[in-house]
Amino acid sequence: QVQLVESGGGLVQAGSSLRLSCLASGRTFSSYAMGWFRQAPGKDREFVARISRSNMTAYYADSVKGRFTISRDNAKNTAYLQMNSLKPEDTAVYYCAADTSPGASNYNNYRRYDYWGQGTQVTVSS
Repeated sequence: QVQLVESGGGLVQAGSSLRLSCLASGRTFSSYAMGWFRQAPGKDREFVARISRSNMTAYYADSVKGRFTISRDNAKNTAYLQMNSLKPEDTAVYYCAADTSPGASNYNNYRRYDYWGQGTQVTVSS
């Protein structure tokens, strides 16, 4: 079992930065990959970023590449999403998720992820 709790969301202006955190508990943190997804009102849940167990490999959605950075600190059981140059279209509820399966095929499919946090709201005003 894995429990995930996000924090760090808020209301910011376009061009600003935010850092989201996801604190994990339960199963050994370094034994699973972590992902971030987001969901805007009326839209499907969208892949944002993923990081491997070892912090060595990261994947990003094209829409956030170059602006967002995913990382993890296995000693602190925490994953992060640094979001720079925020745009109004980044407005959504952001969720962290744990992937306890081996490999990384279909890494951008939310169905691959076993455990989810409750979400944190990010609102970017123009």
